[in-house]
Amino acid sequence: MSKLIDPREGVRVLLMGNEAIVRGALEAGVNVAAGYPGTPSSEIVQNLADVAGERNLYVEWSVNEKVAMEVAAAASFAKLRSLCAMKQNGVNVASDFLLHLTAAGTRGGMVLVACDDPGALSSVNEGESRHFARMVEVPLLEPGDFQEAKDMTKWAFELSEEIRNLVVLRSVTRMSHASGNVTLGRLSDAQPKAEFKYDGFILDPLEGPVVSAPVPYKHTLQQEKLKRVREIFEGSPFNTYAGPEKPDLLVVTSSACTLYSREAIHVLGVKDRVGLLKLGTTWPLPPELLKRHLASTDRVLIVEEVIPFLEENVKILAAETALEIGAKTFFGKNDGTLPSIGELNPDLVAAAIAKILGIDHVAMPPDYEKKATLMSFAKAPNRELTFCPGCPHRASFWAIHHALLMDNRLGFVCGDIGCYSMAALPCGFSTLKTLHAMGSGAGVASGFGQLHRFGMEQPAMTVCGDSTFFASVMPALVNAIHHRADLTVVVLDNSGTAMTGFQPHPGLKVNAMGGDVPALDIARICAAMGAKVEVRDPFQLEEARGTLIGLLEEKGVKVLIMRQMCALSPEKRAKKKYEVQVDEALCLGETCGCNRLCTRVFRCPGLVWDKERKKARVDEVLCAGCGVCALICPAEAIRKEEVA
Repeated sequence: MSKLIDPREGVRVLLMGNEAIVRGALEAGVNVAAGYPGTPSSEIVQNLADVAGERNLYVEWSVNEKVAMEVAAAASFAKLRSLCAMKQNGVNVASDFLLHLTAAGTRGGMVLVACDDPGALSSVNEGESRHFARMVEVPLLEPGDFQEAKDMTKWAFELSEEIRNLVVLRSVTRMSHASGNVTLGRLSDAQPKAEFKYDGFILDPLEGPVVSAPVPYKHTLQQEKLKRVREIFEGSPFNTYAGPEKPDLLVVTSSACTLYSREAIHVLGVKDRVGLLKLGTTWPLPPELLKRHLASTDRVLIVEEVIPFLEENVKILAAETALEIGAKTFFGKNDGTLPSIGELNPDLVAAAIAKILGIDHVAMPPDYEKKATLMSFAKAPNRELTFCPGCPHRASFWAIHHALLMDNRLGFVCGDIGCYSMAALPCGFSTLKTLHAMGSGAGVASGFGQLHRFGMEQPAMTVCGDSTFFASVMPALVNAIHHRADLTVVVLDNSGTAMTGFQPHPGLKVNAMGGDVPALDIARICAAMGAKVEVRDPFQLEEARGTLIGLLEEKGVKVLIMRQMCALSPEKRAKKKYEVQVDEALCLGETCGCNRLCTRVFRCPGLVWDKERKKARVDEVLCAGCGVCALICPAEAIRKEEVA
């Protein structure tokens, strides 16, 4: 039995932050969950899907984040409790509906879990989701540890039903993916019946139609809800203070920075000088609570990730109440006390506190730092970003790169977000020349495809993954076909949302809960739109390259689907099609005209350059047995034999 549905109340278990959020939702009696895969949020929907059968839930990986929020909203309108989860970029995708939803209000408790990625550990940016709560005027909660991640999630549903609106719960990577002890509460045994009432008066929030107009009434109601939220937040148990009554310095913090701040204060030994105000309710701020603590000191340090969202809101409140609390000196990101980008850590917070208090503190002794640096260089080999051994994307970009060279018109490729984003690097032969949001490659390329009237002769291409195709490329493709753009689209179909853990998408025959569903055929969809469609195996390099060259010469929108399963997919992992070896008698190494094409340019991790023997060799542990390297060796020194 999964510990997420352990019925024993009061038992302590080790949970990852995302698991704690899931447990909190289950204790709250969540009925419906939807999301789109995106690190660091992916485990939330996946874990709910894993227990959907036992808990009578409906869970789906939606086609994108906007649809996920709409699916969850439908459940709320039918008086069920619902959750949608996404990473910070996904909140941008969902924001169109978010603005309407919060104006219209909700019925059953609805929670948006937005997982930000300070430091961009698994993202192309470290964008913030907190400002959306302020923009659309809904409550924002931020758990400060793993127990709070569970308890606060449960409370978020209750708060949502009290104010009849969405509640945003923000996590960050170090909260979502770290683990800690959590004491379990009682699992909900509620079994509500879904019913959508819509026949009441238009302004009736529970039985009227759910619409976001008329604006004056609805917006006024929304503002009144925020006033009620402020009152609730004043007494929230998730806002805590530790420290002296009159601290020399007040640290105001939230989220994972709570853990960093606690450790920094402990390491410096300044518990008798520094007060720590941990806020779990960060928008709207509880004014009376803040005024009381701000009045107790002259110096305030705001510790948060990434932008100074909390800092600026606290400063606004301090300015508005200056006559009551007196003038303050604020430290944080705006004055450079803390870095304005990236993750924080206990050392950075300790250095900031030490500087403010005039304490002589060195986070790491210089001799130890030097030794640690030398050890890291001595022991850890340099590992550049690259595609996995046997990755079909390497073969696809090899074909694309050489097709563009042979076309000889300075053509280029527009990309977007996925494993294939690395094709902007040498591992993908530096093929991608633009890289933005999911689906943007197709939209940007369709724009390039209209510039022939201004003398542009370069052919435009775009690449996308199969999951991205359904999530956000289809509208751009419709736009390109409708407006007769000259464009070649390459769909890298590796049979799953590989970058985030092989979550299913509409092109597969299984859903999040393991049920059978109809698979949508990308080729037929594109053909129905009016595009010319070809399907090739990227491991057949010559055929794939030749097809691309032919498509580049044609006008209009053309789609080439490169179909080959990801080497790490559950169906393919550890199953080799070929045994691959290097014939040392044929390998000329650096004296070959290719000058080590296999290890210098093709760069599959399964191929290794033996410096002593001056020969290439195959790393049998890493090699996935795709056999593509045998096709690129000009000396035919790489041999492949099909595994029986």
